[in-house]
Amino acid sequence: MATRQSVENLLQQCEDAIRFAQEQYKESGLQEHYNDDNYTQAMQQLEASYNDLAKLALSANGQQRDQLHRMRLQLQQVQNNMTLNLH
Repeated sequence: MATRQSVENLLQQCEDAIRFAQEQYKESGLQEHYNDDNYTQAMQQLEASYNDLAKLALSANGQQRDQLHRMRLQLQQVQNNMTLNLH
């Protein structure tokens, strides 16, 4: 079973990845293709966080799975926006 601390740590990691990705998304609008490395790094962090959520959900209880699912939806939304590069 997933511990409360492991869920909290992962949720914090996801929030950090989202924050970094949103910053890079904004920067990409200003700098266009000059920010490709950080943009790619942000996408990789989002994907890694998404995968970590999926793994932890396997050992989580119902309430934890709900929290992880909501975070996974947030990650997907940011990933979709970055992939489509909507400005």
